Amino acid sequence: MIKHIKALSFILSVILTVTAFSACFGSGDVSEVSQSGKRTEIRVWAPDEVVSLTQKAVNDWLKQDGKEYAGKYYVTVSAMSEDNAATQMLTDVDAGADIFGFAQDQLARLVAAGALSPLGGNFLEKVKTENVEGSVNAATLDNKTYAYPETADNGYFMYYDKSVVTDPSSLEKILDDCQAANKKFYMNMQSGWYNVTFFFGAGAFIGYDVDKSGNITGCNSTLATEKGVIGLKGMISLTSHPAFVQSENAASKFNPQGGDAVVLISGVWDSATVMGYLGENYAAAKLPTFMVEDKEYQMGSFGGYKLIGVKPQKDSDRLVFCHALASFLTGETMQATRFKEKGWGPSNIKVQNTQSVKNDLALSALGEQLEYSIPQGQYPNEFWNITEAFGTDLNSGKFKNYSDDQLLEALKSFESDLKGAK
Repeated sequence: MIKHIKALSFILSVILTVTAFSACFGSGDVSEVSQSGKRTEIRVWAPDEVVSLTQKAVNDWLKQDGKEYAGKYYVTVSAMSEDNAATQMLTDVDAGADIFGFAQDQLARLVAAGALSPLGGNFLEKVKTENVEGSVNAATLDNKTYAYPETADNGYFMYYDKSVVTDPSSLEKILDDCQAANKKFYMNMQSGWYNVTFFFGAGAFIGYDVDKSGNITGCNSTLATEKGVIGLKGMISLTSHPAFVQSENAASKFNPQGGDAVVLISGVWDSATVMGYLGENYAAAKLPTFMVEDKEYQMGSFGGYKLIGVKPQKDSDRLVFCHALASFLTGETMQATRFKEKGWGPSNIKVQNTQSVKNDLALSALGEQLEYSIPQGQYPNEFWNITEAFGTDLNSGKFKNYSDDQLLEALKSFESDLKGAK
């Protein structure tokens, strides 16, 4: 088990470092230890599926590596999804948990709200040396690291039935195999999370600038270009194919009892379900290439990481304890445990290099796809509504018979809406 803070001198040095980094970020609960001698509560929010696992691990840690704190603090782990945790913290930092998980695209907003205590000293060094670079970058803003990387699995790739799909590298060949077997290709092309794969693959981009206060200040887009037209043509080709099915959640369609799925574009959260249905025919791979006018393009994607943050605290001892606990929760041992028991993809380099992770087809496929991914930054809420409306038009066949000029005009209108998104 990873060792944390074994000597008083080390504790004092970390207190100075963390406090210096955290002084400008408001306050959390004040420890009552010095006044009452009683243990005070440290609140942790974790997704429902790992609450029991996390609580047990924390209790064990307090008996071992964190035992010098056991007389001062007790830890309560309660269920809160990453999305809801960020929302709650942004609404009321003081009422929020001391330690909480969130997705990387919420980092700037949480920093602006004063909800994150930046890392310093050995905590920061440990994060930088033990995790993949992308996850550290995801936790960093303006050269300060504000959170602990927890996973490197927030992205998507392709599940497929290898008894039907003969060449998973080519979209066109995959669709031919699906049609020949009278089976289906499932993907949520109505969502901006997924349909950008064709734009990114063609070299077009859509992203937003964010200031130090977490406010979106501008939109960077090259969708209304020749590259955007190429991406849109790839999207039209897929959605107009008879084997394509629009679906938000289709893992159950691999069920041999009435299911017709051969391919699903999704993430690691569906791995157990798909594997259970396909058995020895279960396979996963990066997204395939697609063809437009005899030229091949590699499908891109959004990629991302999940992080754990520490809320600022007035009491320096309590602050160090929270950082020590967050460091443990995201360290090698816990990342290995969450992979083994829940299939979460690790950001920890050592855990990534274990044979069990390398043998995981879904994580291997995701890892390969991340090479073609764009990290998901902060996007305005309206972005998702606008891209959904665009996806609805796409799935309806609206653009199917458009000329290149008409496609460009449609993209100009689309881009204009995205630039005005709030």
